[in-house]
Amino acid sequence: MPTILIVDDEQSIRDTLRMTLEYEGFQVDDAESGILALERVRRSIPDAVILDIKMSGMDGMETLEHLRREAPSLPVILLTGHGSIETAVEATR
Repeated sequence: MPTILIVDDEQSIRDTLRMTLEYEGFQVDDAESGILALERVRRSIPDAVILDIKMSGMDGMETLEHLRREAPSLPVILLTGHGSIETAVEATR
């Protein structure tokens, strides 16, 4: 069963994504911060990560940089309610 790691500092977002993904047959882990996400990836690399860009502490872009070094081939889906074209361009680089 594929595992998805959800990284978002809002519990309600993590819960909603978890319910949807589990219903679709995925195993789900979650983290409320970038630091916790990196710890989880170091323990066990998931099949994919859903990562919020705007988080307190280590934001999603910084977390993405660390994930790219730790697990370069790990698929990461960025999500945000506060997007801009500049952020999208930066994320794809």
